[in-house]
Amino acid sequence: MPTSTARPSRRIRRLLTLDDFEGAARRHLPRPLFGYVSGYAERGQGGAATTRAFEEIDFIPRALTDVSGRDLSVQLMGRRHALPFGIPPMGLSAAIAHDGDVALGRAAAAADIPFVLSASSLIPLERVAEEGQARWYQAYLPGEEERIETLVDRVAAAGYDTFVLTVDVPVAANRENNVRNGFDIPLKPSLSLAWQGVTHPRWLTGTAMRTMRRHGMPHFENMDAFRGPPILSRNLKRAIGKRDQLAWRHLELIRKRWTGRLVVKGIVAPEDALRAKESGADGVILSNHGGRQLDGVVAPLRMLPKARELVGEDFPVMLDSGIRRGTDVLKALALGADFVFVGRPFLYAAALGGEAGVAHAISILTAEIDRDLALLGVRRIDELGPHLLHDRGRPG
Repeated sequence: MPTSTARPSRRIRRLLTLDDFEGAARRHLPRPLFGYVSGYAERGQGGAATTRAFEEIDFIPRALTDVSGRDLSVQLMGRRHALPFGIPPMGLSAAIAHDGDVALGRAAAAADIPFVLSASSLIPLERVAEEGQARWYQAYLPGEEERIETLVDRVAAAGYDTFVLTVDVPVAANRENNVRNGFDIPLKPSLSLAWQGVTHPRWLTGTAMRTMRRHGMPHFENMDAFRGPPILSRNLKRAIGKRDQLAWRHLELIRKRWTGRLVVKGIVAPEDALRAKESGADGVILSNHGGRQLDGVVAPLRMLPKARELVGEDFPVMLDSGIRRGTDVLKALALGADFVFVGRPFLYAAALGGEAGVAHAISILTAEIDRDLALLGVRRIDELGPHLLHDRGRPG
């Protein structure tokens, strides 16, 4: 399996689990930025339910099976990937880590897994495609046909082959933690913000000042076919458009214009997964946005078996939200997911160690999956199934 040639520092190598990256990132990042990445909507019930869903499922391992020669690769939408997980879209990555999207993309490419570039990124999508080898792009779109068409054309011209439409953000979420932490978009210059930079010198010199020296003030580069506003501004607001008017007809419009693979992200209702298939999508990502949108939303893992039943075995169903261990990955795959995405820990890893940090995080999760597969008595990913699970969260 290809691996990144970037070598993590001794400080990074001491991190043993994906959860370890969060604690280290809390100390490294300014409070507003860490709070933006780590926070949930309102009381955080959606995030808690997502974690609890994984905790309520136990394994039933099989004994005395030959588990030598294990294979972690999976087939997804016509391509074989070395591992059953990828890196989902995460906004403002280049504010969290220097050239964050490029670092994530390079580490993912070296591991032969997909990385999805966020529409809320701060590096032009053309550069991330060239330097980060990204081929998946994720969009937040308004229900405005002209803006949809021009952005789709730009993404196609840059060489991306997979267009991911996120559909769970018709309005901005109520993230009270952002207000409490002093986070806003664009960021407002203030003495408090300056103090956060001074008191987090590794981030200040390694990310903020380094970015300004090399590329100038970061802008929102990829929401539309044109450049958006700067990340730091006293008065400007992003013109996000009429997202609350986005509807199934716009997905069908994208399908007519986009010749590559089309994925719908942010679905939790199994009926919506079926509707996406009928509207021409090539796959769906079951997701509750990591608990960052509607508080109290159901865990995607709980909807996975029904979604798989409705869409059939031949339609790719992927899943994100709440995955932190190799056991979480295997539980999702056993319940019917074709693939999973793991977000926040990889962004923390990029903040702490750039491409090398992400590569180390990927290696941790890979080792866990390989070990857990053997302990479960399974040699290949396609041997996983619900017969290996016991659900404590449901009667019977």
